[in-house]
Amino acid sequence: MQRHRHIIGFSRIALGAVLFTVLTAALPAAPSDQIHIASGVVEGTTRTKGVRAYLGIPYAAPPVGDLRWKAPQPVPAWTGVQKADHFGSRCMQNNVFGDMVFHDNGMSEDCLHLNVWTPAKSPHDKLAVMVWIYGGGFQAGATSEARQNGEVLASKGVVVVSMDYRLGIFGFYSHPKLTKESGHNSSGNYGLMDQLEALRWVHQNIAAFGGDPSKVTIFGESAGSFSVSAQMASPLAKGLFARAIGESGAFFGSTLAAMAVSKTEVDGAEFATAQKASSIAEMRAIPADKLLAASKSGGDYRFGPNIDGYFMPESALEIYAAGKQSHVPLMAGWNAQEMSFPAVMAKTTAERFRAQVHQKFPADEATVLKLYTAGSDQEGLASAIDLASDQFIVFGTWKWIEMQRKTGGKPVYEYIFSRVRPAAPETKFQGVAENLFGAVHASEIEYVFGALDSLKGYNWQPEDYKLSDLMQTYWSNFAKTGDPNGSGVPKWPRNDGQDGYAVMHLDVDAHSAPEAHRDRYEFLDSYYAKPAKPVE
Repeated sequence: MQRHRHIIGFSRIALGAVLFTVLTAALPAAPSDQIHIASGVVEGTTRTKGVRAYLGIPYAAPPVGDLRWKAPQPVPAWTGVQKADHFGSRCMQNNVFGDMVFHDNGMSEDCLHLNVWTPAKSPHDKLAVMVWIYGGGFQAGATSEARQNGEVLASKGVVVVSMDYRLGIFGFYSHPKLTKESGHNSSGNYGLMDQLEALRWVHQNIAAFGGDPSKVTIFGESAGSFSVSAQMASPLAKGLFARAIGESGAFFGSTLAAMAVSKTEVDGAEFATAQKASSIAEMRAIPADKLLAASKSGGDYRFGPNIDGYFMPESALEIYAAGKQSHVPLMAGWNAQEMSFPAVMAKTTAERFRAQVHQKFPADEATVLKLYTAGSDQEGLASAIDLASDQFIVFGTWKWIEMQRKTGGKPVYEYIFSRVRPAAPETKFQGVAENLFGAVHASEIEYVFGALDSLKGYNWQPEDYKLSDLMQTYWSNFAKTGDPNGSGVPKWPRNDGQDGYAVMHLDVDAHSAPEAHRDRYEFLDSYYAKPAKPVE
C-alpha cells in the first residue's frame, strides 16, 4: 500500500512537470536584462514604464590605428556578459555647439557604439523600430545628450535605437591614396558608412530585443536629417529601412553641399602636406587630439560628406530625379524660425534688408523683395529671418519632400514645427527673445523624445507636454504603419497630390493647412538651378 502511495505521488509530480512544460512552452519568454546578440551577451537595465535600456553596445570594430579612415569593420565577438548600462565614448569632435550637453565619459576614436531602448516583453513582439541619427553639422554630436534619450519615446510601443558615428576629419577625410586603397575607388563618407553599419547591426540583431527588422524607420535632425536623405539615396542602404523621417535638412540646396570626391581629395592632400605627412601611414600615426586640433585650420566645416561614387554614386538631386532612391514613406519638415536673428543682425531695418537683397540677388532683386517684403523695419527683420531660414534649411528640406513626392512612389507627409519654447527671462539673447517669429533650429528634439525636463531655463507649460505627447504619437504611428494618423489625434493629410500640398502645423493648436510659401521655394529652386557665374 505504501509503495502504491509513492507511485501515485510520483505520477502526480511527473504529471505536474509535464503540464508545467506544456504550459510554459506556450508562453512568451520572460523579459530579461540579458540579451544574446551576434557578437555576445549584453546586459542592460530596466527603467521606468517597463522600458529596458542597453547602452554603449559596440556595433563595429574600433576605427583606430590601421582602421582610421576605413569603412567600418565587423565588431569582434566577446565572451561572458558585457554590461550595457552606460553610454559609450562620443566620437572625436571640437566644441562647435554650446547647447550640446553630453553625459558620457569623454571623447575617443573608439566610439562606434549604439543604444537600444525596448518596451518589448518578449523577443516575439516584433515591434516597429526607430533608428535615430543625431545632428551637429557632421562635426559634433553624440547619443548621450539627455534631450535625445529614447526611453520615453519607446514607451509608445516602439524600439528606439541611436548610434554614434565618426565626425569631422575622422568621419569625412578623403585623399587620393585612401581612394586607391579602398577597394571601391572612393574615400570619405566614413561617418555615413558608420550609420549604414549600425543599420546592418539592427537588421541582424534587433529581433532579440523584440523589434521587427522589416519595420525600421530612420529619423534624424539637422545633419541627422541630411543623413536620412543620404541613406535614402545610397544604393548600399536599400532594404535596411522601411520608412524615413527628416527633421530640418536634406542634401539639396546650398547648405552642407556635398562636393565631388575629386575636389575633396585635393583638400585632403593639402591637409596632409600641412601635417608634413608623406603617406597615409604617417597620417594614421598622428595622435587623435593633435589631428583634431589641426583640422580646425580650415574652419569647423572643412571636412564633410562628398559624392564618392560608392556610398553616394551621384548627387542627391540626380539620384532622386531618376527615382533611384529608396521608395519608402517619408515624413519631413522644418521649424518656423530655422535661422536665429543674430545671424541676420538683430537691428536689421527695412532699408538694410533691401540693400542686402540688392547685393546678393542683383538680377532677381525685384522678385526677392516681392516674396520677402520689407515695407517696415519689423517686416524687414521678419523677411531677413525668413530668407536666411529658407536658404539655410527650409528650401533643402522642401526640395527633398518635392522630389520624393514626384519620384518616390510612396506617401509623403510635411510639417512645420512652430511652438516657441517658453524661455525664462535670463535665457534671452541680449534682452531680446531668441524666438522672434517661431521655433528655432533643433528646438523640436525634446518634444519628439518627450524630454522637455532635460532642458533647464524654460518655463514648460501643460500645453508643451501635450504637444510633446502628440508628436511622439505621430512619430511612433508613422514608424508602425507608415502613416502618422491614428485615433485621438488631429488628421495629418498627405502631401503627395492626394490631399494637395498640405502641411501639418505642430503647435499648441495642431492643425493642417495648405502650403503657404510655395512661391518662395519655387523661386529658390530656379535660382539654385542657374549655372554659377565664372569667377572674374
